[in-house]
Amino acid sequence: MAERRRPWNPLRSEADAYRFLIIVVGYFAAIAVASILGGKWAGLAVFIVLTVTGTLWILQRGRAERPVPQAPAHRGGENERRILVVANETVVGEALRREIERLAAGVDENVLVVSPALNSPLKHWVSDEDGARARAQQRLEQSLLRLRELGIDARGEIGDADPLQAIEDALRTFGADEIVISTHPEGRSNWLERGVVSSARERFAVPITHVVVDLQAEAAGA
Repeated sequence: MAERRRPWNPLRSEADAYRFLIIVVGYFAAIAVASILGGKWAGLAVFIVLTVTGTLWILQRGRAERPVPQAPAHRGGENERRILVVANETVVGEALRREIERLAAGVDENVLVVSPALNSPLKHWVSDEDGARARAQQRLEQSLLRLRELGIDARGEIGDADPLQAIEDALRTFGADEIVISTHPEGRSNWLERGVVSSARERFAVPITHVVVDLQAEAAGA
């Protein structure tokens, strides 16, 4: 199914969203303080200055060039295929394992599974990531064990909470020939809501396969 192209969004990551929230709070606080100390005209002046400055900043980001897709150099033998898999909760899904098995068929596979340590906004803000990383590590180990039982050479690591950053970090040391991004179905996937798959295809010059894993359906079938 073709993906709808989402409109440009200046908030490119969760970190940008947190910074934006702080800016908005400071924006209204500055107007309120100016109004209390200097009267309504002082508040209006602060409002105009901050609004114009913020508008110019957003427009400047909108004109910024998109990152040029970069294709990592192939590393390894002629028959080796390096497969980068990016998944969090869906890393244990049967549909994802089948796709990895398909890509690994007939080649000397080298599979790296990266599981971004997703966290709640509040815990991310206070740098409380231990629980999220522990849960991601547990799911990752379960997935790697199953892949090895299928005879697939796979290793894994915990990645950045931002899946796009996790991909970029992995590509620096792992010259992937294929990228597989696994998500929940539409309507239940935060990554799809954020346009992670379409953004990755724009950003990275590597073939990208999107696998939808419905863990609820798999559990019901089991």
